[in-house]
Amino acid sequence: MNLILFGPPAAGKGTQAKRLVDGRNMVQLSTGDMLRAAIASGSELGKTVAGVMERGELVTDEIVIALIEERLPETEAAGGAIFDGFPRTLAQAKALDEMLAKRGKQIDLVIRLKVDDAALTQRIAGRFAESGRPDDNPESFKVRLAAYNDNTAPLLPYYEGQKKLVQVDGMGAIDAVAGAIDKAFDAPR
Repeated sequence: MNLILFGPPAAGKGTQAKRLVDGRNMVQLSTGDMLRAAIASGSELGKTVAGVMERGELVTDEIVIALIEERLPETEAAGGAIFDGFPRTLAQAKALDEMLAKRGKQIDLVIRLKVDDAALTQRIAGRFAESGRPDDNPESFKVRLAAYNDNTAPLLPYYEGQKKLVQVDGMGAIDAVAGAIDKAFDAPR
């Protein structure tokens, strides 16, 4: 099964994806993790990505799609992928559908974590105080949240039209959100 966890930055996608990886033997494809790994490598690509992320901008589709495509054989061997932070745009969603179709696969389920923007801003400020991660900077976060609302939220009708979208209240306790995700995951299709 291929699943997209959909929601703005700091909505809890990574937390829920890790739980699904442990419980369902799937592979998490977190573009954020992949991009941070590129930065940590010190490569030219990593330096480019670092500058983009520090400004709160989105990395180009070409870079992100190449990172995802590189990992697809791993997801197939494990029985499925959890896409976390991807796709972010309609162009990426269509590219993902095409990539998977060439391999005889598809997106089976899209779970949207519905959250409150003001609560997310408070959450990210606390996370930045703990981690110091440049992409958690509250000012950069506001740019990322605006980019999500402008570019990514419009994907909802795309997946709703495919009858793959399930909405989950992402503001509850981690276990409550996990339970709602499990219910959606296990529902007959």
